[in-house]
Amino acid sequence: MTHSAEGTAAPGPVPGPVPGPGAHPTGAGGAYQPGLSAAEVAERVARGQVNDVPVRSSRSVREIVRANVFTRFNAIIGVMFGIILVVGPLQDGLFGLVIVANTAIGIVQELRAKKTLDGLALIGEARPQVRRDGAAVQVGTGEIVLDDTVLLGIGDKVVVDGTVTEADALEIDESLLTGEPDPVHKRPGDHVMSGSFVVAGAGAFTATKVGREAYAAKLAEEASKFTLVKSELRTGIDQILRFITYLLVPTAIGLVISQLAVQRNDWKEAVRRMVAGIVPMVPEGLVLLTSVAFAIGVVRLGRKQCLVQELPAIEGLARVDTVCLDKTGTLTEGGMDLVDLRPLAAPDGTPRAASADGTGTGTGTGDSTDSTDSTDKALLAEALGAIGAADARPNPSMQAVIDAYGPPPEGRWRVLEAIPFSSARKWSGVQLLEPGGTEGSWLLGAPDVLLPAGAPALAEVDELGAKGLRVLLLGRSPLPLDAPDPAAQLRPLALLVLQQRLREDAADTLRYFRSQDVRAKVISGDSAVSVGAVAAHLGLPGAGTATDARDLPTDPGQLAEAADRTAVFGRVTPQQKRALVGALQSKGHTVAMTGDGVNDVLALKDADIGVAMGTGSDATRAVAQIVLLDDRFATLPSVVAEGRRVIGNIERVAGLFLVKTVYSVLLALLVVFTQVPYPFLPRHSTVLSSLTIGIPAFFLALAPNNERARTGFVRRVLRLAVPGGVVCGAATFTAYALARGDDETTLKADTSVATLTLFICAIWVLAIVARPYTWWRLLLIGTMSGAFALVLVVPWLSDFFQLELVGWRDPLTGVAIALVAGCLLEVTSRVFVEKN
Repeated sequence: MTHSAEGTAAPGPVPGPVPGPGAHPTGAGGAYQPGLSAAEVAERVARGQVNDVPVRSSRSVREIVRANVFTRFNAIIGVMFGIILVVGPLQDGLFGLVIVANTAIGIVQELRAKKTLDGLALIGEARPQVRRDGAAVQVGTGEIVLDDTVLLGIGDKVVVDGTVTEADALEIDESLLTGEPDPVHKRPGDHVMSGSFVVAGAGAFTATKVGREAYAAKLAEEASKFTLVKSELRTGIDQILRFITYLLVPTAIGLVISQLAVQRNDWKEAVRRMVAGIVPMVPEGLVLLTSVAFAIGVVRLGRKQCLVQELPAIEGLARVDTVCLDKTGTLTEGGMDLVDLRPLAAPDGTPRAASADGTGTGTGTGDSTDSTDSTDKALLAEALGAIGAADARPNPSMQAVIDAYGPPPEGRWRVLEAIPFSSARKWSGVQLLEPGGTEGSWLLGAPDVLLPAGAPALAEVDELGAKGLRVLLLGRSPLPLDAPDPAAQLRPLALLVLQQRLREDAADTLRYFRSQDVRAKVISGDSAVSVGAVAAHLGLPGAGTATDARDLPTDPGQLAEAADRTAVFGRVTPQQKRALVGALQSKGHTVAMTGDGVNDVLALKDADIGVAMGTGSDATRAVAQIVLLDDRFATLPSVVAEGRRVIGNIERVAGLFLVKTVYSVLLALLVVFTQVPYPFLPRHSTVLSSLTIGIPAFFLALAPNNERARTGFVRRVLRLAVPGGVVCGAATFTAYALARGDDETTLKADTSVATLTLFICAIWVLAIVARPYTWWRLLLIGTMSGAFALVLVVPWLSDFFQLELVGWRDPLTGVAIALVAGCLLEVTSRVFVEKN
C-alpha cells in the first residue's frame, strides 16, 4: 500500500520482481528470504495448511431463514393461525397467510442483500504480497500458506500471525489489539500478530499461524460482518415491542375469559373473536419492514459501489451533523505531479546544490547564474532519482519524483541505508555514497518540520502553499540516518513543488453537506496553508482561517472549543485526528470521519461512522463501517439520503403499526369490562390491517425522504400512536355499542358498522402519516379507500368477509362518529406531533 506525505493511501503496488538490496537493505534488517517454492506451496495446500477462513460479510442462509421465521411474534401468530385451522372457517385465518408472505419477503430481500454484500466484500478484500520462488506475487488472503514469506509496506494489514525475517525501519501499529497508540519498532525475530498495521518502513515475515489459528480469522470476520448492531432505531423498536409483549399477555387472558363467558353456547365463535382481538395487538410487520428497508438500502448502495459493513451505518450517517474529511484521497486524487524544482540560494545569494562531495557548488561570483542553475538542477535530479530508486514502496509524492527523474546514471550513486516516509516524522531519508566517494544523508519531507522557524525558505513555502501546491524540502546532512536527529545539521538544497489533482465531485459534495446543515471539517497532515487553499478552492466555509494543529491546546475543554469553531486543520498527527474527533463528540456532535491512510485508522475507529476509500489501506477498510469501493467521494450524499429515507419512513410506518396496537388493546379492555362479544372476526382485522397499514406501510417505507434524522424516535412515535389509538378505539367501540342498542340488527350488522367506523378512523391516521402529500400518496390513500368500498359493495367479497350494512341509521351514525374522531385526530396530531 502506498501513501502520500501525510500518510494517506493510494493504490498498492502490482506484483513484480523483488526489489534488490538497494531497495531492501539488509544488515540489521535481517536476511533475505526467497520464499517457498511452488512444490512447497502445493504440499502445504494438500495438508490443509492454508489461510482458508472465509471472511463473511453477511449472515448465512440458515441464519437469515431462522431470524425471519423463528421470532416471538411469528410464534404468537402461528399459534393463533393453528387455532383458527381447528375452529374454522379458513377465511378467518387469512392473517396467517399475510405473516407467511411478509416473512418470505424478508428472507428474499436479505438474501439479495447477502448476495450484493458478499460480492462487494470480495472486491474490497485485501490482497497481500508474498514471496515465492524469489518473486513477489499478489494473492488473496485465503491463498496464504504456512511458512509463506509475506511482504509488508506502509498501510498493509498483517493478515496472519508470523515472525519478522526482514525489517527496514519497520514500525507496526498494534493499537487495535493492545490499545497502545504508539507504533512498535519491529526487528528480525520479533512476533507480529494479525490485525496490526504497518505505519512506517517495510519488511517481511514468515507465516507461523494461518486459518482459524490466526487472530485474523476473528478480527476479519468481526470487521466485515453483516451485523445488526445497536442503533437508536432498533433499540427504540425493541423497547416498544418489549412493552407490548408485557401488555399483550394479561389483555389476551382477559379477552379469552370474557369471550368464553359471553359466547358460552358457541365456543368456536368465542375462540374466533378472541383470536381476532389478540392478532391486531401484535405489530408483527414493524420489525420485518425495518429489516426489509435496511436490506433494500444496502442493495441500493451496493449498486453504487458502496459497501455497508454494518446495517445501522446508513442510519448513523443520516444522523451525522459533522463530517471530518482527510484532504488527500478524499478531496484530492491520489496521484501528484512534480511541477517545479527550485534550488535554494546560499547565504551569499548564489545558488546552492549538491556537488560530488556534497558540500554544494556555486561560482561565488554571481556571473553564471543560468548555467549554475542548470548544473544545480541536474545534480539534484540525479540525487532525487537515487532517492526514488531506494524506495521499494513509493508514496504518491515519491512516485511523482520517480516519474519526473527516473533512476540516476548507473554507478554514480549508491544507496547505503534508507528510512521510508513516516507520518509521525514527516520525512524520509536515504544515506547515499555520492559520485565523489563521500557519504551523506539526504532527507526529503515537510519544510516546516525540517527547517528551523524563521528560515527564509519558509516564506516561499507559504506562498506556494497558499496556491494549493504541496512543497517538499530536499536537504543533505552529514549525520548518519541512525543518529538521534539526522536533520540536526541539515543543509537545505531545494524545494520540490508538487500539485495535487482535486476530485471533480468534491465541490458538489461539500455543497450538498452545506445544504443539509452538515458541517464539513478538513483534518489533514499537510501544512495548514496548503490545506486551507485547497478547501477555499472547493468553497468550504471557514477555509480562510486554517489552523496549524501544532498550535492546538492540549486541554480537552479548550480543544473542544477550537475543534467546534475551526473548519480546516493542518499538520495533524494521527493522535490529534483521534483527539479532534473525540473533542467534537464531547460537544454533542455526531461525527463521521473519512480517510484512506493508516494515519486515519484511530480517528475512523473512534468516529460515530467511519468511511474508508476502497483503494485505501487495509487498516482503514477493516475499521470503517462504510467503504467507498470506487473511491467516489460523491457517493456519500447517496448514503446520507438512503439513511434518511430509512429512518424517516420507518418512523412513519411505526406510527401506523402502533396506532393499531393501541386501539386493539383498548377495544379488548372495553370488551372485557363490558362483557360483550368482540366486535370483529379475524377476517375483519385482516382486511383492516392490510388496507390501512400493511400495504400502505410497504410503499411509505420505500419512498424518498430527505428529512434530517433526529433523536427521540420512541417519544415521537408514541406521541402519535397513543392518542391516535385511543381516539380510534373509542370511536369504534362507541359506534359498535350504539349499533348493538338497535334490537333490529344482528351481530353481523353491528360488526359491519364497527368495521366501517374503524376503517375511516384508520385511513384518516394514514392520511396524517402520509403528509406532505404527493400524487402517489394521494393515489395510495384513494386506492385503499376504493378497495374497502369494493369489499362492502361486491356481493361475493362482502359475503367472504361477512360484512353487511343494514339500514341507514347505524352506518350513518358510524360515519358521523368517525368524522368527529377524524377531527380529534387532526387536533391531537397538531398538539402532540407537529409541535414535537
